[in-house]
Amino acid sequence: MNPNEKKAPLRALLLVTSPKLSKKAVDMFHRGAIPILYKWTAVGTAPSEMIDILGLGSPDKSVLLTILPKPFADEMQKKLKKELKLGAIDSGIAATLPLSGANNLIIRMLEGFCGNVNDIPERKEETAMAESKYSLIAAVINQGYSEEVMDVARAAGAGGGTVVHSRRIGNKETLGFWGMSIQEEKEMLFIVTENENKLKIMQAIGEKCGMHSEAKGILVSLPIENVIGLDD
Repeated sequence: MNPNEKKAPLRALLLVTSPKLSKKAVDMFHRGAIPILYKWTAVGTAPSEMIDILGLGSPDKSVLLTILPKPFADEMQKKLKKELKLGAIDSGIAATLPLSGANNLIIRMLEGFCGNVNDIPERKEETAMAESKYSLIAAVINQGYSEEVMDVARAAGAGGGTVVHSRRIGNKETLGFWGMSIQEEKEMLFIVTENENKLKIMQAIGEKCGMHSEAKGILVSLPIENVIGLDD
C-alpha cells in the first residue's frame, strides 16, 4: 500500500444536516452510484432555548462523508445546495476537504466510478499541500478493531488518536464487487501526525489492518495547515 502512489486531486465531501434531510442526501448519493459513503450522528451546540426561539428544530444532526475526485465533489456539492436548500435555516452545510493521500483500494473504486482519476489534471493547490507540516490520518475499520489499529499506529510513531462510531451506507452490490465487508457498523480512527511519519503510519496500518485483515481498514490523509498541542 502506497498512499502517495497516485496523485489524483481527491476531496472528502462532508455534509452536516438534519436527520430528515440526510435521508434525502443519501438518496442523492445512491442515485449517483457513489461507492464510498459513511454516516454518523452528532448534536448541535446551540442551547435548546435558542433553538426554540429561532425555530431551528431538533439539535440532532447527521454527518455524511464521501470521497470523490474534485470535479465530482464540486458538482455534488452544488446539487446538495440546490436540493437540500443549504444556507436556509436548519438546512445544514456541505464542505470539501483536500486529501493528501489514500490507499489503493479507494483509487481503484473511484476509477471504477469515474474512469482514470489520473486523467484529471492536477491543480496548483495540490502541490501546495506538500508544504503542510502536519496531516490528519483517517482510518475506517470494522467495529471493535480500533485498539488494535491504534497499537499498530503507535508502534509506527503515532502519538494518539480519536475514535468515532459510524455506519457505512454504500451500495451493497458495489461493496461486494470490491470485496469489502458487509458489516455496516464502523469505527473511524483519526490520528494527527507530522508529515514525516504519515507514510510510515499509513503503511503499517495498511499492512496489518488493511482490507486483507479482519479490520478491513481503508485509509485517507488530509493536510493540516496549523496545529496546537503537539509541540514538545
